[in-house]
Amino acid sequence: MQTIFRHLSRWIPVFAACLLLFSCQGKGPGPVQNATPRNEEKAAPVCHADSAYRFAAEQVAFGPRIPNSEAQRQCARYLHDKLASYGADVQTQTFQSRRWDGEPLTGYNIIASFNPAQTRRILLCAHWDSRPYADHDPDAAQHRQPIDGANDGASGTAVLLEVARVMQQQLPEVGVDILLFDLEDSGKPEWAENRAGDEYTWALGSQYWAANPHIPGYNALYGILLDMVGAENPCFAMEATSMYYAPDIMKKVWDKAASMGYGNIFQSRAAGALIDDHLFINELTGIPTIDIIHYDDRSGSGFFPQWHTQADDMEHVSATTLKIVGDVVLAMVYGE
Repeated sequence: MQTIFRHLSRWIPVFAACLLLFSCQGKGPGPVQNATPRNEEKAAPVCHADSAYRFAAEQVAFGPRIPNSEAQRQCARYLHDKLASYGADVQTQTFQSRRWDGEPLTGYNIIASFNPAQTRRILLCAHWDSRPYADHDPDAAQHRQPIDGANDGASGTAVLLEVARVMQQQLPEVGVDILLFDLEDSGKPEWAENRAGDEYTWALGSQYWAANPHIPGYNALYGILLDMVGAENPCFAMEATSMYYAPDIMKKVWDKAASMGYGNIFQSRAAGALIDDHLFINELTGIPTIDIIHYDDRSGSGFFPQWHTQADDMEHVSATTLKIVGDVVLAMVYGE
């Protein structure tokens, strides 16, 4: 992901009008640790912060999950086996793609289905790979080095592994498909020449799946994408691509979060339009899909301070934040 102010090539300018839909006067996020959920509706099962954090750490322990690496292959097996251990029907969608410079890449999308016979379904997704380039690191010598991707990659996947663990214990009435996309974060780096047209060098796994779903004609009521959901004191604004394709779903999720006491985190304020995995799901499958993504307009990049740097490690991942996001997702699933 890039910010609209400094890197327009990964944003969708036509969506700028969406910024007018909501006020930009929302308050900044308060301390996550002080948020207290209110159980006003039918109780849903909840995530455990320690196991969600452990799932992130176990991914990071493989090393950078970059394309064509042993860490990538080992982590793909780990994700498949972990989801299968929670009773899901799991498959690995192996695919071929090309990096921004033409280098052939092999990717592994991991797909886990709960209640596979249920026709009413919800799609939950995240990317699990990490960026091959620390191209926003303050040390220019690190710009061509891969990163751990503890928040940008491992956090969303960790939340969905914890959601899967909880669902095994108490299946929801609706069917749920968890999609873990590979090759999301291998887009053209900042130091590359000729940056025109680089937007389709990102989100390669979701582009492939959206054009080749694991079930022909696959459909879902809606989708929720989790990206960079592990920072301390996060702020999740109403991202404009989501608002363009799925405004009702975004409002539904944000209202649910507010009812649980998390309105200071899920903020009802507009943010710019991102080209992320959800764009291709929306465009190619028609499934209305939103992006829960850390957007912090107080930072230079627009994202969390360690974004695309060597400091995106487990030291900067909050177990509390992972739990909050997982609890909101579970409340949505069990509310259907």
